[in-house]
Amino acid sequence: MAPGWLTAVAWVWLGLSFPSAGVIVVDIVRGYRQHMRVMEWVWPITALYLGPFALWAYWDFGRSYSTKRMEERGGMPEVAHWKRVAVSTSHCGSGCTLGDIVAEWIVFAAALAIAGTALYASFVLDYAFALAFGLVFQFFAIRQMGERSPVQGAVRALKTDVISLTAFEVGLFAWMAIMFFLFLDRDHVTPSDASYWLVMQIGMILGFATSYPANAWMIRRGLKDAM
Repeated sequence: MAPGWLTAVAWVWLGLSFPSAGVIVVDIVRGYRQHMRVMEWVWPITALYLGPFALWAYWDFGRSYSTKRMEERGGMPEVAHWKRVAVSTSHCGSGCTLGDIVAEWIVFAAALAIAGTALYASFVLDYAFALAFGLVFQFFAIRQMGERSPVQGAVRALKTDVISLTAFEVGLFAWMAIMFFLFLDRDHVTPSDASYWLVMQIGMILGFATSYPANAWMIRRGLKDAM
């Protein structure tokens, strides 16, 4: 069992994260549709782990990428480079997050284990599902950016997303290993516990931090377009 204080903190952060995602969804539905359609998924998913920070980012510059704002201003917004890198990182991170959520529930529901522990099974399935969702998100972004060939789009998505996705999972997995080997028992603290998801949310925040330099490097080298 997780400590009571950890469970309490987990419920507080979950109580901030889900409403933050909901506010973004409502704003998009009300008329601030994103120029890149995939970002209408990215922003709410990002809020599931970054909570109010994602809501601030969306309100500060995410809304600027809406077709409504772009029509009002007559073109693409002027956004600071570091913010564009952050948007690109959140795009990768959302695919990882969605994949991790699906994989964690599968590991829990099917009672999967590798070498006697569910943590190793989580690592394998998390990476596999994160890669699958990440590639889908990246593929649609590349296609909307002008890549006409589906095959070339898929190849480019694979090249760019594997790097940024792996960097994201490095941060997440390192945190999971520290927490579940040293402080919490992964086989007893499960996805049915709020504290489990707080650990995962912190890991995803760290994954965002480790993925940001990778995205900045790819953009600088011309391997990836800043969003």
